[in-house]
Amino acid sequence: MAVVSAVLATTHHPFFYRETELTPPERRRPEAAEWKRKVEAYRETLTAARPDVLVMVGADHFHQLFYDNYPTFLIGKQPTYDATWHNEERYFGLPTFVLDGHEDLSGYMLQGLIDRGFDFAVSHELKLDHSITCAIVAVRPEGDLPIVPIYTNIFAPPLASPARFYALGEAIREIVEAYPSDQRVAVIGTGHLSLEIGGPRQFQDTAPDLEFDRRAVEWLADGDIDAILEHVTPQVLEAAGNATDGFLDLVLMLGVAGRGKAHYADHLELFQTTEAFFTWYPGGDPR
Repeated sequence: MAVVSAVLATTHHPFFYRETELTPPERRRPEAAEWKRKVEAYRETLTAARPDVLVMVGADHFHQLFYDNYPTFLIGKQPTYDATWHNEERYFGLPTFVLDGHEDLSGYMLQGLIDRGFDFAVSHELKLDHSITCAIVAVRPEGDLPIVPIYTNIFAPPLASPARFYALGEAIREIVEAYPSDQRVAVIGTGHLSLEIGGPRQFQDTAPDLEFDRRAVEWLADGDIDAILEHVTPQVLEAAGNATDGFLDLVLMLGVAGRGKAHYADHLELFQTTEAFFTWYPGGDPR
């Protein structure tokens, strides 16, 4: 059976590559060097897990899915994936990728998720945006491993509950571990802490709700799903920032990881948002 060798939960700040690689050193933000150091340290947590396949959880930022037809959950099943949309290249400076897909694992997961009561949509012509590209840049810039992409709806209400996201994570873990293969699978999910897009708290020097961020970082580092289910409601997320629903994808990753403290946890308060990095090793820390 396949092994879940690592579970990574992280935010996806689309300006990372531009600020740390494309901007001349004399013009970089003061946080750039520390930001790059933290991301490179986080990258090593994936490298240590020696993955063969990446299951990647993100969300489409209205590039391919829209209010008229935005599935709650979707999985890609195709031989290759183009990554990065033109506006993301232009505005964020993100690189493009052509990533191999793992069609067999995609199909196995799709059937397993449906069997467990998750009514997934499937796409055979999915193009990936920065919710996944940013994770590739951060933890596997070679882009050399096959992927299974999963998109969740964190944008178009009504949204699934935190408990439903957590249950989906549990199902993903169960299905991957039942997959008839000796491959090592890392599950990587990206989301947000407090975040405002297009609202009055956008483009501030810090995230819109640092208190929420600090509590959320503690919950995730401790694997405290009980506290999350007690305290995180749609109203709490909305109050923290109009795009804070991306936190639900980090809750999903707790479901994959299971209860228990993260083997690696770090964060950095930045302009507009807080970056956070968490890794769990279900089979024990290989480092």
